[in-house]
Amino acid sequence: MARLPILLAVSCLGTGAALLLGRALLEARPLLTPATPTSSLERVRRWNPDPGRRREAALLLHAAGDGNRQARRALLRGQGWGPDPLAAVVLKLDALDAQALEQPVQAEGLWRSLLRRFPTAPASADALYALGRDQPPLRQQLLERWPAHPAALAAAVEAGPDPSQRLEGALHLARWGARWPGAEALLRQACASAGSAAPGGAAPTPDQRGVLAGGLAELGDGRGALSCLTPTGATAADTTALAPAARLSLARALLRGDDGQARQGEALLVELVRRSPSAPEAEEAVRLLAQQEGKPAVAALAALPPSWRDRAPVQARLALESGDGQRAAEVLQRWPDDPAAWDLQWELSRRLLLQERWQDAEQVLSRLDADRLAPALAARQRFWLGYVQQQLGQDEQATATWRELRLHHPGGYYGWRAAVKLGEGDLVLAPGPGEPKHGDAWEPLASGDPQLDRLWRLGQTTEAWEAWRQQRGSQAPRASRELLVEGRLRQGVGDDWTGLGQLEQAALRLPPDQCELLPRLERSLHPHRFLDAFTPVARQQGLPLALLLAVAKQESRFTPTVHSNAGAVGLLQLMPDTAAELAGERLSEAELETPERNAALGGRYLKGLLDQWKGNPLPAVASYNAGPGAVQGWVNPRLSTAPELWVEAIPFPETRLYVKKVLGNAWSYQEGRSPAC
Repeated sequence: MARLPILLAVSCLGTGAALLLGRALLEARPLLTPATPTSSLERVRRWNPDPGRRREAALLLHAAGDGNRQARRALLRGQGWGPDPLAAVVLKLDALDAQALEQPVQAEGLWRSLLRRFPTAPASADALYALGRDQPPLRQQLLERWPAHPAALAAAVEAGPDPSQRLEGALHLARWGARWPGAEALLRQACASAGSAAPGGAAPTPDQRGVLAGGLAELGDGRGALSCLTPTGATAADTTALAPAARLSLARALLRGDDGQARQGEALLVELVRRSPSAPEAEEAVRLLAQQEGKPAVAALAALPPSWRDRAPVQARLALESGDGQRAAEVLQRWPDDPAAWDLQWELSRRLLLQERWQDAEQVLSRLDADRLAPALAARQRFWLGYVQQQLGQDEQATATWRELRLHHPGGYYGWRAAVKLGEGDLVLAPGPGEPKHGDAWEPLASGDPQLDRLWRLGQTTEAWEAWRQQRGSQAPRASRELLVEGRLRQGVGDDWTGLGQLEQAALRLPPDQCELLPRLERSLHPHRFLDAFTPVARQQGLPLALLLAVAKQESRFTPTVHSNAGAVGLLQLMPDTAAELAGERLSEAELETPERNAALGGRYLKGLLDQWKGNPLPAVASYNAGPGAVQGWVNPRLSTAPELWVEAIPFPETRLYVKKVLGNAWSYQEGRSPAC
């Protein structure tokens, strides 16, 4: 009996140790992700003792499954248990599959269960949308509880049939999702009734016209926004009803118009700063105004309140206009961390470089520490500092500068040119064995939100995007981390057009102390899309796949249906006349939007340009943007003796940037190296 307490204690300790060891082993298991082999996921789903892990495997298999809805439903059978938010996702996916299989009774039961058990989960918005088809109060509840959720935006597009309901739907979209498919037509319809005696009291009030105009301005339609603000009988638009954010959007839209609209946009920016000097949009308005070209913009800067005139954007622009080196030096010294000072430094440097004033260029380039710049701008500064050092006979310094650039910024245009200068590589203009043959590898979202990250890890990209969209509301991302997360989420749901644009912004705004984001940002900026369309073209035309991907990324952001203002269509943005000449027949828009057809014709055109320019990618890519005739007029000895200066001398700013973007993309695709902090 004396031994009994000891035996019990030893037994309890052993049991506890076993439990702790078992828990540690469970926690040490590799997480299931979209990269987990299907065979492994099947084993986990069928045999794993952990029900939570079985559910995760089922969700991953469901996300990767084909169009067999019945098989997908079978994967989720019995997985909607417990209070975990993943159960809400299971119920939603199962309900959607039941709807697609025309099983309305089962679908309704699942939607009701979802709404009853998880009323605060984002997936409940879809339940309100589905059940609200026959119960209008539920649709209203959806709009009020989940205003920014895609389900609410879809419901707003479908609002009606009463004119007042249509107006409310348009107002909701203007506030929460003007870019949602179908929103633009509804906004225009609501604006068309402004000032009219529309039946059902559907004519918007002045404040409502301001909301609608803000939505059209967000869509880039400055003329339509002004028309919406103009009541019947008035000769000019009344912008007093616009909120600062809407006023800023309207100004942006007008600045893209003709000279008259641009002047209206500049005046609107000045008015915004005067009316709302403490609003966050005021600073953005001043920066935007300082970036406009021409004397009218400089005059508009002079009309700003005194406190705003003594800011970096204004002073940098005035220093650039005056050409006063001392004034520019004072701006760089006073605001070394302001993007306006960075732009000023580059514009001054570029002028001096083209004049081959190497000593002066070195002084300007050295005024700001590259380590304090955004990484993309630091690469540019390091390249040109190395360039002028070489011109001044400082070969060892130049080599050290370029090696540092290659370490921190191995990709992009300047990484390529530094590699060429160091003799460490060049663009390969023929198909190579190392080219990508498969899609992009999965990697974590790393948003900082555990639930969002888990949805992404389980292949539920739509659920992750909808949760993020609801969290953000109508607030656009500004910081690089936010832009990186939203850009990747948009890529996850197939919106490369917006996603890649946001990732570009993230790269330009990335603070130097957040360089740990650079590798993920670099990979996200260079996705491998439409390989089934581009790979055979690369082989047939003798082109590097990297170059085709680079052109498509810059031309269309991998969006097959995009049309330019000039009429270019598709992945490689072909003009219909050019496409007809290449194809030997006139093609419809639908044919030009087909990835395989567009890639084949665009690849043939690009190959012709490379042949015309004897394999030199600089004038070939410039010709793709500006036309061979224009580029022929720019040919001079610098093209062969100083190609980087030749690019900087291209008189069209759009083409100058285009060449650097495309060839920088191609180098990044070819090299695939990650930047280092």
